[in-house]
Amino acid sequence: MVPVPPSNGQRPNQPVIVLARELSRRKGIELCEDGLRKSKQTRQLKDVHAYSERLNILKDAFAVTRQQLQNRKVLLFDDLFRSGATLNAITNLLYNDAEVASVNALTITKTRSRS
Repeated sequence: MVPVPPSNGQRPNQPVIVLARELSRRKGIELCEDGLRKSKQTRQLKDVHAYSERLNILKDAFAVTRQQLQNRKVLLFDDLFRSGATLNAITNLLYNDAEVASVNALTITKTRSRS
């Protein structure tokens, strides 16, 4: 399991990390907390509605540790699914840079889409 790095790195307790650790412990899923990291700070996406703008903000925002993930099956874990831009950007990175075998995604919540 690879948790998506938090958008707000200033919180003392990161909900995504706390939940990933507990899910990993309870289900016996290996947790790789340092396989994916933010490579640059980005603004929060909650007020960005255009998918293309979201992707532009996320461009080069993440980096992977190839040695830890290469040829592995990855469960990408995040707290929120809105447009899928973050998960899609990271999934592409995992396939292209880390050469993972497969990626599945799990999120805790899904927001309502805006038309």
